[in-house]
Amino acid sequence: MSTPPFSPAEARAARQRLGMTPAQVVAAMAQLGVDRPPEAVHAWEAGAVPPSEPELLALADALWCPVAVLMAVRPAALREHRLARGFTAERLALRIGMDPHAYARAEAEHRWPGTDRQTLLLADALGLPTEELLDVLDRDGELVGLLRQAVEGRWKAHVAQLAHLAQADERRVARALRALHREYTRFDERYMGHLVARNDDARLREIAADRAAWLRALPERFRSLTGAGPDPAAP
Repeated sequence: MSTPPFSPAEARAARQRLGMTPAQVVAAMAQLGVDRPPEAVHAWEAGAVPPSEPELLALADALWCPVAVLMAVRPAALREHRLARGFTAERLALRIGMDPHAYARAEAEHRWPGTDRQTLLLADALGLPTEELLDVLDRDGELVGLLRQAVEGRWKAHVAQLAHLAQADERRVARALRALHREYTRFDERYMGHLVARNDDARLREIAADRAAWLRALPERFRSLTGAGPDPAAP
């Protein structure tokens, strides 16, 4: 799973408002079961590496700061709405009466299998009107479909529609789609190369599994390339 959205500047500002040192921050995080060295805080604030989900949630708690502030983005996908409310995937799943593995799969595959009751409970947990939540879920599904079409075919034809759907600059979207299309093409080249070479089925299954995992992470990869920060590097 990719790292969540994170603003080094907001994290540094939140720590400084409290007058805490990095050592004090990690001490508070350790009480929450997330044990990290002070150097980790320096790395996060410098933008050298972003925190993982557990680290982000513990950091927000240690800084007495809403997770949404540290994310510094307007939540779009279901995962981002969950994180903005400070939920782990497992805790949210249990709250709405869904098997945690089924919920994690729903986030990863961007397909919502929940019952009407689970959907209502999800809307309540995330603090969203039901109509807005349904829009989020529908938008996730539409995004996945368009991204699949773009990476598997003519990506240029999907730039404007994806830019509108993701509310992102078209130039960023074009650069992201170009990069993603090339990444996807490499999977096909690897697969066909091993097929022509008549390699064993285990190797072909490994490549297919790698491609499936890449496709599951495609929406998050796309958002990371089109989100805040420097433009994706043009090839």
